[in-house]
Amino acid sequence: MKTKAVRLYGVNDLRLEEFELPEIKDDEILVKVITDSICMSTYKAIIQGPKHKRVPDDVAENPTIMGHEFAGIIVEVGEKWQHQFKPGQKFAIQPALNYKGSPYAPGYSFKFFGGNATYCIIPQEVMELGFLLDYQGEAFYDASLAEPMSCVIGGFHSNYHTVTGKYGHIMGIVEGGKMALIAGVGPMGLGAIDYAIHCDRKPGLLVVTDIDEERLARAKSLITVEEAKKNGVELIYVNTRDLEDAPAHLVELSGGTGYDDVFVYAPVRSVIEVADKILGKDGCLNFFAGPTDTGFKAEVNFYNVHYTPTHIMGSTGGNDEDMIESLVMSSKGLINPAYMITHVGGIDSAIDSLLNLPNISGGKKLIYNHVNMELTDIKDFREKGKNDSFFENLADIIDAHNGLWSAEAEKYLLNNKSI
Repeated sequence: MKTKAVRLYGVNDLRLEEFELPEIKDDEILVKVITDSICMSTYKAIIQGPKHKRVPDDVAENPTIMGHEFAGIIVEVGEKWQHQFKPGQKFAIQPALNYKGSPYAPGYSFKFFGGNATYCIIPQEVMELGFLLDYQGEAFYDASLAEPMSCVIGGFHSNYHTVTGKYGHIMGIVEGGKMALIAGVGPMGLGAIDYAIHCDRKPGLLVVTDIDEERLARAKSLITVEEAKKNGVELIYVNTRDLEDAPAHLVELSGGTGYDDVFVYAPVRSVIEVADKILGKDGCLNFFAGPTDTGFKAEVNFYNVHYTPTHIMGSTGGNDEDMIESLVMSSKGLINPAYMITHVGGIDSAIDSLLNLPNISGGKKLIYNHVNMELTDIKDFREKGKNDSFFENLADIIDAHNGLWSAEAEKYLLNNKSI
């Protein structure tokens, strides 16, 4: 079967090519990939090429398919897995394989396995690990975004707290406690707000900060204070840009005691230092945002580390359980990953989107592999609709869903723009 895919040949060398996939082996599965959401991790691999730990040294001779946040439909199942998977079944992928210690993963390392493709072949190790996940939801983008949502969920689960006089850790955020999300209204931050107020282990107070009033206004309109209150969470949005003493103001909002759980969603020194200053007793600071600078540093109050005691950790990625939790919650309508999405495009727009990712404002960029369409900000659909009835109709659907991408919008796109 032929596939069309975006492949990496070297540093900043991406090519959209059509080529023949080999026949699947008895322990492999052929899939049709509907959606892939673009991740900054892919951009990092593109600018590093074979120097990246997940990219093979011989990528110039054996190019790899990009994209690891993907979902679609099973087409053909090798004999070994026919008892477990069937053609027509929807799927999502947990890409963090770590198979037998190997760093290789889809979207970085495989010739025939990746998300920026119309069709690809899932190798046996994915099924062996249990990382080919059944998806029962309606919209494919929910399944694609289960991967970044699993990172958010994994962060909540990996936070920890201590027991005085005991040598042990209590895993997870403090239930009913005080939480702050610093620089928290980007795409991952929105996912975190949504999860925090709808999961089964909620904080009692959730303070979300940023310095961009437009982004804060969007967050307030999407995930309202009233919605949080219905779920037992006091939600407060704060613009810290013009505050004379942001840490003091945030501590005051906590009732003067500081926060049990603080998540940092931007790799900025000043942001980390604010987060450190607002930690309460036994507070856990989770540095969620990964920096590109290997020498990145910030000041931490080690007096508090010793006597309070505060603690600092980082989390990156989620596991299969986190991803399954995301899939189940989105299938039931408990969380809405569409909050993350600001741009939608077809496979023909994938290369430009990947190469220019840091310069494209907004949240997640969603690629539909069986569609040709310029990457477009969903808020621009109405303007484009003045000269194109397709975008006019799509804008009507977006307006009907509070300005968000939706299952209805996805169906309309696939029914009217498929290659």
